[in-house]
Amino acid sequence: MIGDGSVPLKSARGRWIVAATVLGSSLAMLDATVVNVALPDIARDLGSGVAGLQWTLSGYTLTLASLILLGGALGDRLGRRKVFVWGTVWFALASVLCGLAPNIEVLVAARLLQGVGAALLTPGSLALISASIHEDDRGAAIGMWSGLGGVASAIGPLLGGWLVEVAGWRSVFLLNIPLAVAVVWVAMKHVPESRDPHAAGKLDLPGAAVVAVALGLLTYGFIGSSWIVVVLGVAAVGAFFVVEHRSRTPLVPPSLFASRVFLAANLVTLAVYAALGGVFFLLILQLQLALNYSPIAAGVATLPITVLMLLLSARTGRLAQRIGPRIPMTIGPLIAATGLVLMLRIQPGATYLAHVLPAVVVFGLGLSILVAPLTGAVLGAVSTDRAGIASGVNNAVARTSQLLAVAALPGLAGISGVDYDDPAVFSSGFHTAMIICAALLVVGALIAALMIRGERRSEPDSIDCRPHCDLSSPAVSPHEQV
Repeated sequence: MIGDGSVPLKSARGRWIVAATVLGSSLAMLDATVVNVALPDIARDLGSGVAGLQWTLSGYTLTLASLILLGGALGDRLGRRKVFVWGTVWFALASVLCGLAPNIEVLVAARLLQGVGAALLTPGSLALISASIHEDDRGAAIGMWSGLGGVASAIGPLLGGWLVEVAGWRSVFLLNIPLAVAVVWVAMKHVPESRDPHAAGKLDLPGAAVVAVALGLLTYGFIGSSWIVVVLGVAAVGAFFVVEHRSRTPLVPPSLFASRVFLAANLVTLAVYAALGGVFFLLILQLQLALNYSPIAAGVATLPITVLMLLLSARTGRLAQRIGPRIPMTIGPLIAATGLVLMLRIQPGATYLAHVLPAVVVFGLGLSILVAPLTGAVLGAVSTDRAGIASGVNNAVARTSQLLAVAALPGLAGISGVDYDDPAVFSSGFHTAMIICAALLVVGALIAALMIRGERRSEPDSIDCRPHCDLSSPAVSPHEQV
């Protein structure tokens, strides 16, 4: 059966479709949160320095950011369920390799492979809902997907911390195996196949190859502090734009950026999500290394951020529909930057209630004000039929900025080698990094204030306002049909 958008949400099949897509997207979401908690244990067990930890995070994001748009295009042409299942199986096999890695080099290689699987399964998640669920129920189905995905994001640090303490860091990766088996079983048994009948032309393989080379060079250059390689990466980015302008079926259609609002929203995304990448990488390390938190305590410490997102994102999304995205996209980053200034008080001897909690609450409040209006600005800047590709491009921009932040920030902050063995040295670098991240948030606020129009959106009910519960990316998923 080819998906024709006729399955009622209240039917057994409709519920199974939502379950499969939520479980599938949760694989990628969990890996974006639980691995951070395990980093200190990985470093101790495998004898890794800061660079190895950077590559452990960046390897996954590198291939995911490079290939996520290509994964969506493959699903449109070959079948979304087919590519979704392929990606889930690939992800599971790479997770086994991660869990068995004997050294940091093998772990990084496995993480690169894991990102490829995530790039195949992630785009199909919401696209399967859109293609299968009846249009009258589609908004409710997307709301369920968003809310349940937010729960997965929320429990990630808790689950990761518990697993590290009870079963060791390898269990963080091996957890993916039973989840992947469940996803494949449900998808093959209950989810109808679907394709985009309008998808035509060749895949933009040259574009995908060039962007992968560009991001690889930039990541390698920043982590290794090799500025010659960074320059080569910048040149490769320029080559990517040339390829996209000449391609008949570009991964990133240049015409999207003719919209001033779309351009501005992606510039805000670039600045803001670079800050997020740095904060979530280094904050968990600071809590464990400088304040001697256990893995589970470090995960619990950041939970208020996700709770605030779950409670407030829908409300701020509705507010932005009434007044326009400019004000929340300006105020939100400034409040989040204030939270990072408060994080300068997080150092050896700091207490949770007096120092950590106020910082994460203010930071989370700022994100809650920002993220849903940012999604609204991205999708409201293009026509409905281009919402999927617009969301996918924004998703790729966010993941790219996080990738480059994790690669570049430790070096810029003076954190290198085995500095995490000295809490005072690491704390000094952490404080420098938080100042840099706060500056990035202020830049994002300035871009929004100067470039985003203040008018309300004309179609306030066209999207769900809670796609940002997954802090790893701003747009729900590439190639979804919201």
